Amino acid sequence: MERRRSFPDVLAGGMFILIGGAFVVGALGYELGTPLRMGPGAFPVLVGALVAALGLAIVVKGLVAGEVAEFGPVPWRAIAVIVLAVMFFGFTVRGLGFVPTSAVTALLTTLASTRVRPLMAVAVAAGLTLAATLIFVVGLQLRIPLWGPWLGF
Repeated sequence: MERRRSFPDVLAGGMFILIGGAFVVGALGYELGTPLRMGPGAFPVLVGALVAALGLAIVVKGLVAGEVAEFGPVPWRAIAVIVLAVMFFGFTVRGLGFVPTSAVTALLTTLASTRVRPLMAVAVAAGLTLAATLIFVVGLQLRIPLWGPWLGF
């Protein structure tokens, strides 16, 4: 019986283990508390351990019963546009405000795909901006200005 190894599964599982382990190590600096009175570090340690355990299971599955899968071409345009959009949001949200920054970020990310038409990208960006504003600013009451000082509001 031939064993197949799945490199994508092993790679993804390894990333889960690293991320989960980083959460556990970072949360150990906080007080864990007791099972009846959990401290601020208990939940991140638990979630990090679960993510790492899931990663370990994915690695084992990839080594034992993985499916042979081939990587397709790397979508460099999409990767570059999405990284640029996230950086744009981080650098401009305080200056432009939440609404314009969210709109531009959503527009950039929808244009990362070669299959999206410009009119559809604008409609998706408008919908995502409205949804994000309702969720984060109205619902969760984050203290982010809707319009920033760079726009003169």
